[in-house]
Amino acid sequence: MPQIKTVRGSLWIADHRRRAESPAALFIHGAGGSHRSFPAALRQLRSISPILVDLPGHGSSAGPGRGSIADYALDIVALLDALAIDSAILLGHSMGGAIAQWLALEHAERVSAIMLAGTGARLPVNPALISGIVEDPRTTIGQLARWMWARQASPESKRQSADIMLATDPAVIQSDFIACDNFDVSRRLAEIAVPTLILAGEQDRMTPLALSRDLSRGIKGSELALLANAGHMMLLEQPARSAEVIEQWLNRRRI
Repeated sequence: MPQIKTVRGSLWIADHRRRAESPAALFIHGAGGSHRSFPAALRQLRSISPILVDLPGHGSSAGPGRGSIADYALDIVALLDALAIDSAILLGHSMGGAIAQWLALEHAERVSAIMLAGTGARLPVNPALISGIVEDPRTTIGQLARWMWARQASPESKRQSADIMLATDPAVIQSDFIACDNFDVSRRLAEIAVPTLILAGEQDRMTPLALSRDLSRGIKGSELALLANAGHMMLLEQPARSAEVIEQWLNRRRI
């Protein structure tokens, strides 16, 4: 998988584009995550051409990470430039959903549609998590892994998500948490004018269902899909169902 040089540094991507006629779709992971946050079922969607990115300081991308959602959004713009993609569909999970919203607001010409999973127009973070991630990263990540998954999720699934975060510099995750905590576009949702799908896990304890409902009410014409028995990691918990919801929405909107 290639490292792509951009004007803001190199980014690692997993490029799953197969058909030139299918629109490019950029998958953006959450705080402390990586491209591994997106299962094979999503990478194999037939109506789009997926590209998965590791944000700076995450996964196989070097760098210190960024201090704001707006700064991460500039990395995505730089990546689109480097790949010669005029506009793309964005699938953002958690913090990645905040980045997608910011791009739809501030760089709308580069965005053809957004799919927001487990996210909100604001993403407050418990101060204990912001300090704990650097003071006691293993314990804090263990707690996060338990919160991120639905109650019935297997211990192995929780260990896998913990491993992803443990591979990330705690200082990068702390910067992610601060970026999320400072993010709030709740008064600007009416400005988002691209087709929008919102996916919400009914058992999400990280970004409660109320935040997804606020998005749905605020973004004109958006659609809200509730995934029963799913938590914050809905895409990995229910990959087939998530892929089905996304594919049907893309086909219905003819994107």
